[in-house]
Amino acid sequence: MFDTSVAIQVLPAVDGDEEIIRVVDEVIAYIKSFGLHTVVAPFETTVEGDYDTLMEIVKGCQLIAVKAGAPGVSTYVKISYRPEKGVMTIDQKISKYQK
Repeated sequence: MFDTSVAIQVLPAVDGDEEIIRVVDEVIAYIKSFGLHTVVAPFETTVEGDYDTLMEIVKGCQLIAVKAGAPGVSTYVKISYRPEKGVMTIDQKISKYQK
């Protein structure tokens, strides 16, 4: 049971599709390095885990994008947090569509 899930969309302020993809790929690699259940989709990456770890990830996404060469970054985050009962998992939400 996870108490939190987040959906993160990182938009680096760089020129050209290839450069956007390169920076976003580095951010996704950073997110995946935590070893949490992660789903990459066309517009955002969703990850589930404990609140503190996910907030660390959210903070780090901007730092990674800038370190990768983006002079700035806009990040959009959706957070689902239920400390007592846990959140509905990614699999519960989308598994029926993955068949």
